[in-house]
Amino acid sequence: METADLLERSYPGRRAELKRDIFRKALALFNEQGLEATTIEMIRAECDTSVGAIYHHFGNKEGLVAALFFTALDDQALLRDSYLAEAQTTEEGVHALVHSYVDWVDSQPDWARFQYHARFAVTKGPFKEELATRNKIRNQTLGQWLAEPGRRDELRAFPAELLPSLIIGQADSYCRAWLSGRVVASPKAYRELLAEAAWRSICDNSPAETQ
Repeated sequence: METADLLERSYPGRRAELKRDIFRKALALFNEQGLEATTIEMIRAECDTSVGAIYHHFGNKEGLVAALFFTALDDQALLRDSYLAEAQTTEEGVHALVHSYVDWVDSQPDWARFQYHARFAVTKGPFKEELATRNKIRNQTLGQWLAEPGRRDELRAFPAELLPSLIIGQADSYCRAWLSGRVVASPKAYRELLAEAAWRSICDNSPAETQ
């Protein structure tokens, strides 16, 4: 899955061609120059369009950052939900969550790098309430999976808000190190080890079992 494919999935058709081009050029600039240093004028020059066209689609730079961030989250969730749909057991589901996270980062490093850099700006900025609303909708499938009969009993030892960190935390840490160049091997090379580690963090270290 390349960047162009992600944008074609998210914004298909000829009518969205300019929007896709703005996204593509803005993503590259934000990753190369940083969020603060990148200006609408720089993006306009790269796209060979007008400032008005960019404002028409996104309102302002904060709106463009948020739109990119939401696009990345939606695409990531799409892959996650497709993996989760194949899981029959809780263990398979945990593996699916880790595998989808790792596979998405491996296939979309530019989007993942932007996602990490932009997270604070979006969660603390003018689009934080929209993000919260989108997250509720985006995570409905995950919530339904966790609430299936018997599964909540398996995971009852852990607060619901802690589970994502237990499951994805180690993969997230390695992915960040890879994207920043601190490690060389792709996270996909360790997807099975990371999935097993996530499962052990739940099944081997249950507070109910260690008391």
